[in-house]
Amino acid sequence: MKSVQENVRTPVLPYRVPGNYREEFPGKTVEKGGAVETLLPVITTLRRCTTNDEGEKETVLNMPQIQDIRDMARDRSVASISRSLSVDEKTVRKYLKQDDFSPQPPEKAQRTSRLDAHKELINQWLSEDETRWHKQRHTGKRIYERLREESPGFDCSYNVVQRYVKEVRGAKQEQRANQELIWHPGETQADFGEADFIERMEKVRKKYLTLSFPQSNDSFNQVSGGENAECVCQGLKDIFAYIGGVPPLIIFDNATGVGRRVGEVIREAKLFQRFRAHYGFSVRFCNPYAGYEKGNVENKIGYTRRNMFVPEPSFDDIEAFNRELLDRHKEKADELHYKKLLPIRELYLADEQALMPLPNKPFDVCRYEYVKTDGYGKIHIDGRHHYSTRPEYAGRDVLVGIRAHTVDILDSNKQLVVQHTRQYGANRSDTVDYRTSLAMLLRNAGAWPNSGIRELVPPLLKDVMDAQPRDELRETLRTLHLLTNRYSFETAIEAVEEGIRINRATFCDAAVLAARITEYGLDTAAEHGPDLNVYDTFLTGAEVTR
Repeated sequence: MKSVQENVRTPVLPYRVPGNYREEFPGKTVEKGGAVETLLPVITTLRRCTTNDEGEKETVLNMPQIQDIRDMARDRSVASISRSLSVDEKTVRKYLKQDDFSPQPPEKAQRTSRLDAHKELINQWLSEDETRWHKQRHTGKRIYERLREESPGFDCSYNVVQRYVKEVRGAKQEQRANQELIWHPGETQADFGEADFIERMEKVRKKYLTLSFPQSNDSFNQVSGGENAECVCQGLKDIFAYIGGVPPLIIFDNATGVGRRVGEVIREAKLFQRFRAHYGFSVRFCNPYAGYEKGNVENKIGYTRRNMFVPEPSFDDIEAFNRELLDRHKEKADELHYKKLLPIRELYLADEQALMPLPNKPFDVCRYEYVKTDGYGKIHIDGRHHYSTRPEYAGRDVLVGIRAHTVDILDSNKQLVVQHTRQYGANRSDTVDYRTSLAMLLRNAGAWPNSGIRELVPPLLKDVMDAQPRDELRETLRTLHLLTNRYSFETAIEAVEEGIRINRATFCDAAVLAARITEYGLDTAAEHGPDLNVYDTFLTGAEVTR
């Protein structure tokens, strides 16, 4: 409805003293029969005119004006009111007939903009962004640049575009924020967070799985190198064992490594399918790029990072650290629920009662694959991480057990040959088992000067081995190989080096030293044995009979 503003002079209802009423122009004072009658002066008001559905122009009055009309109608005609207020008679009749003056919701005036012709294209780009990675979506600046390049006739400023983009995205955020869900005991949400840790004196960025119970606001965490199916299953398995039961429902993010929902079709990883069948819980996946559907675990991820991982935790054994991490949930269990104002520990009792029992046997979280080795006898996992096998496995298919924290190399009888710590990250890594490397050197001792083992040997032992003839070098390598298989590579190196230092370089001497290093350490003082002086006294003067 188009609106027009008009300045008009509108007289108000005159104030008059008792006497016969006589209309006069406002502002005049007249006498009648000794009585004085005063008419109020004319005031200037702003009157709004609109066009009705039939296209006719009509006047819209404000409430004081409308009230004047209804008051004057008690003893005056429509024509008289129209003349006094300079209002059309149709307008007077309209307000006299109106029987409902209840307040109506205001309607925001729609103004035309030069951007209107381009809004459909902007909305299309913003809708397409919902299927993209959140870090690779249109900004207001990028939309402005694309409109200048691709949309003919575009002549709007950046501020106009930026305000509209903010308005559209703000409306979508309001729609999401209005979804307040009710969570029942035992229902859980799972997702990964990311934090820095100090592992073996080196700062590394790792993932951590968080399983939260929205009903009680309790949660449990497990750290891993990645967020694949092996890490999810291992983390959940350890959490289930700790809490003594299985949640009936777990809600996952659509991007988690256990599966993905495409439209109405859910595709789960094969390992996770077996894991879920083993423990019997149900799953639900969020809509793509709709993490707000599991806000509880999202908040818990941030809470855990700020309160449990600052400063960066330090550990050598990630599995031992994870066992300690499960106990740390007790620290926050005494806190009050942010809304229910009851201790989380008490609320969690309802979650605990809703858990399903654990199966009779734990699930072995392992994905088996046959992987072909390269010419060096190494396998490639995840495209960039290399692990050594036996020398005789070069160029052959090898059975590999891929776990969350380790990579197992198996022989033809499915027995463990060597176990490597699983590597993660975007950079290439090479993990070598010293036993297999030493076995390869035994076959070709001439490769010693350029071998990787040589770089790991301390200077004293390296100088001795560099100077040894091939036969002696092969014997030293054999000693290292045998002691490494029995103890460890580090122990073998220390034992052989100590033997050289004290001129006891035979295999038997090195074996004794390795055993001592393992049991007591080289610097441990000898233990005092029993006092044998009593036997000396007893045997003094005794005759020896034959």
